[in-house]
Amino acid sequence: MNKLGQHEVMNLLIQLGVMLLMGRLFAEAARKLKQPAVVGEILAGIILGPSILGMLNPDWFHQLFPIGSSSLVLDGFVQAAVVMLLFIAGLEVDLHIVLQQGRQAFYTSTLGLIIPFAFGFLFPYFLPDFFGSTNETRHLAYSLFMGTSMAITALPVIARILMDLNIFKSRMGMLVISSAMINDLIGWLIFSVVLGMIGGSQNMSLWNTVLLTVGFTIAMLTVGRWFINRGLPWVNQKLAWPGGLLSLALALCFFAAAFTEYIGIHAVFGAFIVGVALGDSEHLSERAKEIVHQFINNIFAPLFFVSIGLKVNFIENFDLTLTLAIIAIAFAGKIVGSGWGTRLGGFSWRESMAAAFGMNARGAMEIILGLVALENGLINERVFVSLVIMALVTSMSSGPLMKWMLRKTGTF
Repeated sequence: MNKLGQHEVMNLLIQLGVMLLMGRLFAEAARKLKQPAVVGEILAGIILGPSILGMLNPDWFHQLFPIGSSSLVLDGFVQAAVVMLLFIAGLEVDLHIVLQQGRQAFYTSTLGLIIPFAFGFLFPYFLPDFFGSTNETRHLAYSLFMGTSMAITALPVIARILMDLNIFKSRMGMLVISSAMINDLIGWLIFSVVLGMIGGSQNMSLWNTVLLTVGFTIAMLTVGRWFINRGLPWVNQKLAWPGGLLSLALALCFFAAAFTEYIGIHAVFGAFIVGVALGDSEHLSERAKEIVHQFINNIFAPLFFVSIGLKVNFIENFDLTLTLAIIAIAFAGKIVGSGWGTRLGGFSWRESMAAAFGMNARGAMEIILGLVALENGLINERVFVSLVIMALVTSMSSGPLMKWMLRKTGTF
């Protein structure tokens, strides 16, 4: 039976300790500079990763983050962290407000998907050499991938930014998070097609994925929500509090995340939907929500955001022209698409720009997409680095730009 050796266990524990410590220090520094904590946590990962520590002292970097079993286990921690982060984001959603924003969310998410996708698809399709598409047989798949990368948002980053700005439960926060949920669902469906084109593994056909995803979402927000609401009083009375509630809530979160991962939609979507269903229950107290929130947001979420900076060396494969082009396409697509859609939904133009800046946050989703494409030989390291930098720039700028625009509306 394979198991971690003593040295690997020790190394894993040191990795977790260093990531939590650095994440907290830089998160506090970011708060001092009036920036969301997520910005500091991502910067902490860049410093710990191959870009800074790996260049200044390669031996220290490879000793701290060696390739092997401990690295695989750390990846497991990170995946669990992002799933739990979306779970607590779902807990904070007021379903009635989301449903009230149906028309506005539809406009924001639809145009916020179509226009960035068109920008991301057309430029690489007609300029393949500049964007590094060297395989003619995979050129269409490459262009579809780039379109998806420009269109998809980062639910974990957006949720964290909205929480840090204390506007998650506001009308604007609900619009952005509900639009991002719809946006990402469609985006991951598109990416499942791309995976099929490049030989990525899928458990079932696209149509089965679509039907199961829609069925899961409807079932959880209707029948599932009813069962949860009926079962919570028994949980609160019969099981130890808050331990029983915390255990069962996270178990339900992981089961739902595993199901959506299996059917071809990212695990975070299942966690988010279950969080919405659980958080909408009248028997889930604000104190219980706060316990779950503090437990996840201060321990597991920083592991995820710090890990983003550990994945790539920005120096060796950095291409300034390509990076600036991808950043420009990303900003233009989301600002035009989401801003226009929000304006059609009845918001003022300043509120529309604020929503567009919020929807512009990428982050882990682009990195996950890029890693899959890189592993399948669809993109090279140069494109991957540019996509990661784009994800970091949009994540870091989204909060400050959104706050700046909302200040003009009188929200702050």
